[in-house]
Amino acid sequence: MKKVLVTTDLSKNAKAGLRFAIQLATQVPVALTFFYSYHLMKPTSWSDTAFTAYQKSEAVKNQKKLQQYVNSIYKSKGKAPANIKYVVKEAIMADSAIREYALHHNYDYICLSTRGAGVFQKILGTTTSSLINFSTVPVIVVPNSYRTKSIKNLLYFSDLDDLDKELKKVIAFANPLGAKVILLHFNYPLEISDKKSAMEETLKKYPKSRIDLRLIDCDSTDRLMSKINEYAALLKPSVLVMFTKQHRSFAEKIFYGSHAESYSYSAKIPLLVFNKTV
Repeated sequence: MKKVLVTTDLSKNAKAGLRFAIQLATQVPVALTFFYSYHLMKPTSWSDTAFTAYQKSEAVKNQKKLQQYVNSIYKSKGKAPANIKYVVKEAIMADSAIREYALHHNYDYICLSTRGAGVFQKILGTTTSSLINFSTVPVIVVPNSYRTKSIKNLLYFSDLDDLDKELKKVIAFANPLGAKVILLHFNYPLEISDKKSAMEETLKKYPKSRIDLRLIDCDSTDRLMSKINEYAALLKPSVLVMFTKQHRSFAEKIFYGSHAESYSYSAKIPLLVFNKTV
């Protein structure tokens, strides 16, 4: 059974990530762990004994807060919690705590919600950005405007590097859901022209999967972000899938574009990000 680490800061904005994870669990058997990381400062006048007692009491309080928070979301959806657990962890850096826990406990995905108006608004420098840039565990980023809906199709944007390796990971997520994969590539001038036949040969390896190939010719003036946004609006996927090289310049290119572009329609779509090098 797949395991998903669902992170939250117990805020209103974070509820979207939990709603997505709960929806995922209604479509396919997954074990959900709800994770809350917090930081405590030791007053200089406190003894180690006093602070240790304070840490223990806060851990109990935060565990209760997390359970109440999660249970309220299940209740609002008319569902009973099942196959879930709660974890609270004191840590200075939330992103590091999330990455380490997910890696050491063999989670398949990390799921979290974003703050702000859209997925990519001011994303760099946030916990979300850190997870995208450094997590070896795939990250599901859910916009805080997300409303629960069945996961029916995935829009997988590919640069065609390591297509076979990447497609296996996308299919592993899509097939249990019975979801279709829309494989999208933008073909710019001066690129290799015989991509379609190569893509079709790769797709033959997955005869039981629902894969829709879209190879779109573009001109040199078309911006990548604009084209992704255009086809996301046209195809209306349940989830957008990307693979990143996990360094800042690539993240800036994908998430902001050359002129600080951000998604409009796509900012409403959950994003599944894989580490391209894993």
